[in-house]
Amino acid sequence: MPTIVQRATTTKPVSFEDTSIAFSSQSNGKLRKTYWLFALMNRGWLVNLGTFFIKLAFKLQLPVKKLIKRTIFEQFCGGETIRDCEKTIQRLQAGRVGTILDYSVEGEDSEVSFDETVLEILRTIERASESNDIPFCVFKITGIASTELLEKAQAGDTLTDEEQAAYERVRQRVDTLCRRASERNIRIFIDAEESWIQDTIDQLAYEMMDRYNHQHCIVYNTYQLYRSDSLENLKKSVACARSKGYYLGAKLVRGAYIEKERIRAHEGEYLDPIHHTKAETDRDFNEAIDFCLSNRDLVSICLGTHNEYSCQYCIHLMQEHRIAPNDPHIWFAQLLGMSDNISYNLAHAGYNVAKYVPYGPVEAVMPYLFRRADENKAIAGQTSREFLLVKKELQRRKGCQVS
Repeated sequence: MPTIVQRATTTKPVSFEDTSIAFSSQSNGKLRKTYWLFALMNRGWLVNLGTFFIKLAFKLQLPVKKLIKRTIFEQFCGGETIRDCEKTIQRLQAGRVGTILDYSVEGEDSEVSFDETVLEILRTIERASESNDIPFCVFKITGIASTELLEKAQAGDTLTDEEQAAYERVRQRVDTLCRRASERNIRIFIDAEESWIQDTIDQLAYEMMDRYNHQHCIVYNTYQLYRSDSLENLKKSVACARSKGYYLGAKLVRGAYIEKERIRAHEGEYLDPIHHTKAETDRDFNEAIDFCLSNRDLVSICLGTHNEYSCQYCIHLMQEHRIAPNDPHIWFAQLLGMSDNISYNLAHAGYNVAKYVPYGPVEAVMPYLFRRADENKAIAGQTSREFLLVKKELQRRKGCQVS
């Protein structure tokens, strides 16, 4: 990876209300399209209805792909292939925002598909090594391993010889990706998943860190702070890294599986691992930022968040610790198509920012898109916030009228 060129430091305040910066890369036509998309997504009942009919259309093999590709897919995905994503990569880079190519194919569960996914993620690593515009790569363990196998391993059940061989192949796949990332000097995220397989994922992540993070931080684990035990797990993992002499990469997120976690806990009659309130999650997330910055001699972090307060909180701590905005060990990340007011204004102020850019065949990334729709409904005011910001920018631009 080419040497990171640090920009001049700045202490000027960051406003997430500046829509002229947030939407500077979007034409009037593109912005109007975004406006109407969020206007529709702002209605929960319509999202539910649309999700149902899209699933039905694919099941019946109706010709809806073109419509989806020109609307929700275009908003939240970079394309169907890495090459398709190039325009998005260049557009983001023009706004000083990096790209995190996220191969978002889901639902495949065979050894052949797992190996194919590894090859695709290797391609993202190779593409990232070519220039500074892709600062991170990422993968999900369930993209290269059977969920059932991961769950059985976490439960401590005895694996059959065949299962043990399959698990060794999982470890080899993870090592293949992290080793290539290390060879190319590319940082790589291991995404967090459901609690019933997360311990297994953590074990693999720390094994890779101990193997590849002794010189500098390559492998990052993901901490879902909506879990009541995550903050303590983060602290323990930092202590372990310090004792073993490797750097720890931490991507901090709030969490994406709250409904599945609550339903399973209720049905399984075990303690719900998720915080009871959002305030508790917010508290732990911000405490995690504080803890990581206090251990910045060892810890590199990426804040994967759309929460404006948490971003401002991190900015405040960085200024308090006299940390330059472009410090290479501190990044902010948001999803493509969302929270441009955060991403572009942070980047404009000199902070390190990247967007998750999902890609893959339209049919295969639909589960990802459905989750985006559900998350927008679940996060109080999120879609309304996006909608109002776009509306504000359209009204600011001369000659743009919206109803």
